[in-house]
Amino acid sequence: MSAHEIPEIGVQELARKLTANEDFVLLDVREAWELDHALIDDPHLKVAPMSRLAQLGVAALPEVVRDKRTEICVLCHAGVRSAEITAWLLGQGWTNVRSVGGGIEAYARLIDPSVGRY
Repeated sequence: MSAHEIPEIGVQELARKLTANEDFVLLDVREAWELDHALIDDPHLKVAPMSRLAQLGVAALPEVVRDKRTEICVLCHAGVRSAEITAWLLGQGWTNVRSVGGGIEAYARLIDPSVGRY
């Protein structure tokens, strides 16, 4: 799957979904130290660091995203790791996964500076 084929959601659409309290999971694949610097504090957020996913595979996923039909928006710092994890999940049979374009950096710049930047 090439980078052009990775389904993506923009930060404006993500913000709308969060505000509307839609039924989806925001899967943050950043490492623990990164969460200390920037974090979207929302009940939709679940954390599965990419390093744990690399070690444990799907076993590292939070229970709430184990259903392969769950709508998942994958978040990282700038959008590179989230695109990789999105492609990986789609390859594992998940059907409703999108990478957050620009990551939390774009979200902080364009939507909510209070989430923090690094």
